[in-house]
Amino acid sequence: MNVYKTENIADILKDNEYVGRGIVTGLSQSGKKAALAYFIMGRSANSRNRVFAEKGDEVIIYPFDASKVEDPSLIIYSPVRTAGRCVVVTNGDQTDTVCDYLAAGKTFEEALETRCFEPDAPNFTPRISAVLNFEKGFAYKQSILKSGDEKGSVCNRYTFSYTPVAGLGHFIHTYNCNGDPIPTFTGEPERVYVPDDIDAFAAEIWENLNEENKISLYVRYIDLATGKAESRLLNKNK
Repeated sequence: MNVYKTENIADILKDNEYVGRGIVTGLSQSGKKAALAYFIMGRSANSRNRVFAEKGDEVIIYPFDASKVEDPSLIIYSPVRTAGRCVVVTNGDQTDTVCDYLAAGKTFEEALETRCFEPDAPNFTPRISAVLNFEKGFAYKQSILKSGDEKGSVCNRYTFSYTPVAGLGHFIHTYNCNGDPIPTFTGEPERVYVPDDIDAFAAEIWENLNEENKISLYVRYIDLATGKAESRLLNKNK
């Protein structure tokens, strides 16, 4: 087994009907740009009734049709926010928790010790999070909070801390595949290639997400020398 094997994210996504929500963080092939991507998928009408929108350097999820919202508690949140010299991306309202803790001089891990997986039995959807830190060069971490048993009686917390490598990203998602209940993501975040071309990376993800279940995608590249960011946002609902 080659533990350093790196795949095209297309090959991970293309035959997988449902990986849920996903985060990629890493460094572009040239080593000049930090990269992040966040996407959402959905199986229910409530989940599919969403769009991403940018508000400054923040990404916000809105209902596409507000009249059809059934339960906003787990589907409406800000997945991307900035806290000082850090960019935070998560699959839930723990974005705010992490940003509040970082602003108070505390850590990513301390923030997530206060949170748990989502209360959506029997799936107990994991909370996945990442932080890109630019305080001393560039480094990033990813986290997953998931149930330790089928009853949701305990929460296990895993953090992965990375030194960036040119062309390498780490991909973490909420589920392994479709199912009932949906099987939670297992193992370490997957190693994926991060090209220099943001449009190529966005297209590779978007075009290989399951057509029926994909909802929205956001990709951001940040120039390490200048701090200048560029982004791409794609919504199935228009």
